[in-house]
Amino acid sequence: MWGGRYSVSGKSQKYTEAPIKILLAKPAIDGHDRGIFVLAKAFRDAGMDVIYAGLLPTPEEVVDTAINEDVDVIALSLLNGAHMTAFRNVMEILKKRGVNDIAVVGGGIIPDEDKPALERMGITGNFGPGTPLNIIIDHIKARAREIRKLRENEY
Repeated sequence: MWGGRYSVSGKSQKYTEAPIKILLAKPAIDGHDRGIFVLAKAFRDAGMDVIYAGLLPTPEEVVDTAINEDVDVIALSLLNGAHMTAFRNVMEILKKRGVNDIAVVGGGIIPDEDKPALERMGITGNFGPGTPLNIIIDHIKARAREIRKLRENEY
């Protein structure tokens, strides 16, 4: 298993390497957090270290938390239609601060016509409601793997 822990004889756990560290955030006025709790549990059950930024963090707070917690992935979620503004703000702040070693994944109510623009910003996934959790988890693992390779080559 990559990026997490596995059970050895059902009693103890060993780390094959550090678990994927993921920050879940809703960087705008959006109080719909049920879905993000479902994701948090699924990511935790997949062996990831999960941090939830809480409701209503600013894009600056999201980036500050991501840097301070040294996460591999930021997972942004919005259901209010503000993704083109709020997600872009997160990406611009990351760029302004010279951060290129944190993957950003999006999700929520995102119209298909907005997805190419988000991808060009570097926000991948852009999953909608009803996406099977295993598809999202596999995507997060792949992005984290890319970021860790990038970090290995930088340091």
